[in-house]
Amino acid sequence: LPMLTVDMENKENGSLDVKNSVENGRPPDPADWAVVDVVNYFRTAGFEEQANAFQEQEIDGKSLLLMTRNDVLTGLSLKLGPALKIYEYHVKPLQTQHLKNNS
Repeated sequence: LPMLTVDMENKENGSLDVKNSVENGRPPDPADWAVVDVVNYFRTAGFEEQANAFQEQEIDGKSLLLMTRNDVLTGLSLKLGPALKIYEYHVKPLQTQHLKNNS
C-alpha cells in the first residue's frame, strides 16, 4: 500500500478534510469502508497508536457510523484525551456527513 501523507498544517485539533477521502484510496462514503480503511483513516489523522484499537475491535465503516461517544471513550480502551478527539473531530463529523449525504 502506498504511504498516505496529509497536510496537517493549521489543523491543531487533528481534524482532516473529509472530502479528500476519495484521493486517499477510501470509498467516499464511510459506510463502505472496510476495517483497513477505518484504520488507515485514523493513522492518516495522526492517531497511529489508537488506530490499532479499531483493527482489534474489527470496526468497519458501518460500525464506525454506529459508534456513540461512550463506545469511543470506553469500548476501545483508549486514553481519554485521544479518544475525545477521535470522537469529536472524526467519528461525529463522519456520522453527520453520512446522514447529510444519505437523507
